[in-house]
Amino acid sequence: MNKVIFIGAGSGDPELITLKGKKWLEQADIVIYTGSLLNPQYLKYCKTDAELYDSAKMGLPEMLKIMINGVKANKRVVRLHDGDPSFYGAIQEVMTALDSEGIEYSRIPGISCLLGGAAALNRELTLPNISQTVIITRPQGRTPVPEAESIQKLAAHQATMVIFLGTPHIARVVEDLQTGGYPKDTPCQVVYKATWPEQKIVKGTLKDIVEKVKAQSITETALIFVGKVLDPQAYDFSKLYDPKFTTGFRKGEE
Repeated sequence: MNKVIFIGAGSGDPELITLKGKKWLEQADIVIYTGSLLNPQYLKYCKTDAELYDSAKMGLPEMLKIMINGVKANKRVVRLHDGDPSFYGAIQEVMTALDSEGIEYSRIPGISCLLGGAAALNRELTLPNISQTVIITRPQGRTPVPEAESIQKLAAHQATMVIFLGTPHIARVVEDLQTGGYPKDTPCQVVYKATWPEQKIVKGTLKDIVEKVKAQSITETALIFVGKVLDPQAYDFSKLYDPKFTTGFRKGEE
């Protein structure tokens, strides 16, 4: 296997890794993992003689050197990410560098904390006549955000919004959400370490969520969920199971 395997480990619960991801992790000779974010219980799936490297203590050149040298030595190399690296995973720069070196790679998707958080809240993020759109975004920090994608401008849609990397700036985030169009009574819920044993859920509205989150001392590793779907007072049922609705698999009742 002369290539790198990128694995999305899942949102925190070690049982949420896919069967395919677990299989490749168990076979890996070299594992580079996101130590600052990954539940260490995932590493129990690794071979006892696997070489383990914590990417939180490494820069990109060092990480690439380990990958490239490992592949050239015909070792099984795994890059283990928390959640799924499709969102804010800093994965594209790694793949681009591997392309330039002629190193092949493939990806095994994982359950994002977005999905783990929605499951923890027991909420469907898209409800008929409430919201049919989920906006995934983050506030501007050291990494800039295009002006057209500012939270304030996205808030004009009043769709369901899931904000990554926002709890350190939650007061500013809430202000931008309200300035952009969400009413103060819009439900807002924060999930800390979704699916981990230490998971916390803080429920409120845009009027009081800042104080509630600060009271729980949550400053990182959390998602902010915003929208009426979190506490719908009324919503239309889906047509999918409406007995009067005809589909390609059944005829609706008269």
